[in-house]
Amino acid sequence: MPVYQYVAMDSRGKETKGTLEVASQSEAIGRLKEMGYFPTKVVEAEKAKEKAEKGKKAEKGKGGGGKGAAKGGINIKLPSIKIPGLGGRVKPKVLTTFTRQLATLVDAGLPLLRGLRVLERQEKNANLKGTIGKLAQAVEGGSTFSEALGQHPKVFNRLFISMVKAGEMGGVLEVVLNRLSEFMEKAQKIKGKVVAAMFYPSAVMTVAVVILGVLMVYVVPKFEEIFKDMLEGASLPPFTDFVLQISRTIKGNFLATGGSIAAVVVAVKLVTKTHFGRRLFDKLKLIMPLLGPVISKVAISRFTRTLGTLVSSGVPILQALTIVKETSGNVVIGDAVSAVHESVKEGETITAPLDASKVFPPMVISMVDVGEQTGALPEMLMRIADNYDEEVDNAVSAMTSLLEPIMIVFLAVIVGSIVIALFLPLITLMDKVGGQEGERGKGGKD
Repeated sequence: MPVYQYVAMDSRGKETKGTLEVASQSEAIGRLKEMGYFPTKVVEAEKAKEKAEKGKKAEKGKGGGGKGAAKGGINIKLPSIKIPGLGGRVKPKVLTTFTRQLATLVDAGLPLLRGLRVLERQEKNANLKGTIGKLAQAVEGGSTFSEALGQHPKVFNRLFISMVKAGEMGGVLEVVLNRLSEFMEKAQKIKGKVVAAMFYPSAVMTVAVVILGVLMVYVVPKFEEIFKDMLEGASLPPFTDFVLQISRTIKGNFLATGGSIAAVVVAVKLVTKTHFGRRLFDKLKLIMPLLGPVISKVAISRFTRTLGTLVSSGVPILQALTIVKETSGNVVIGDAVSAVHESVKEGETITAPLDASKVFPPMVISMVDVGEQTGALPEMLMRIADNYDEEVDNAVSAMTSLLEPIMIVFLAVIVGSIVIALFLPLITLMDKVGGQEGERGKGGKD
């Protein structure tokens, strides 16, 4: 009776290999299903052996040919070509879609390896397609899914890998993948709302800069020439002279002005790369008017949702806090999480360092305290995150409604000031002409 070699996945997604002595391949597949396995590869042992021997002979032939070419002819080594886009990062939106699809397939009972192969075939993003193929190869070679993910740190962050590892250890990979996809979807939703809210002020500021540039470089200099001819050397009003000076500076030193702006931007970026500068910048973001409340609420929502998702997925609290610090995106929040980590490490509570950070509002601290005392910390953290998601919606709406009139008034003041500055000499000229006509009328009467 023939012997068949098989590779199969169990219900937890773990790969297993072995042999079965059965009459046919279909019988081997049926036997594996009865044993609770999901077969991914079933081949007859003799055929597998013959295939391996043919592969070795082919490799030897290639090696011999290579030697002959080196002796008798020219051995040309072609340079490796790197295709732009491959090996880089994957957009969060694309990765979120992949995570949701994989969670759905695994939850439906499809083996992990087969699910990866299905997603690899249908993936359109070149970076992710190549990454999924490498994940499938690693899993097929005996690695766990979390180990395979760890080989691609540019695509999968530590939060993703740690949650998958906890799911594998607990035998609840499908549950963890669902939680991870929900977490990523909500994070994308919040990010999308903030970006959409910032689009209007960004567009208005861009239009304002373009309008000011055109006025200062082209329009105002034309009026300066007109004023010279009309006033015949008379002095201009101080405000008009001030605007003309600005116009001359921008027009005469256009490259220097652009370079100065670029230098300021580069200097700010370099300062924010230092720990002190980044901390100062992140603190400023949290307390600045209009935008500060939105950023603060987003940071709190992200902190609570990330920590709640990790702890509920079985990740140890200390490891979860380390991951939260790395993915917080804000140094001030990260320092608060570091204090929490040290407090928990010493066997103390979470709430004391949160309160001392002066970043988290009293309601959040009280809810965390209740969750910690009742043993329902993950559920309480997720509830806080849901509440703050709604708070973000309200804060974004309030910010947008306030920014619209502020931007309109800002544009009106800037453009109106330039218009007034250009009309002041005309008013002066009209007053002068009116005075001259009055004097002539008086002279005629005399």
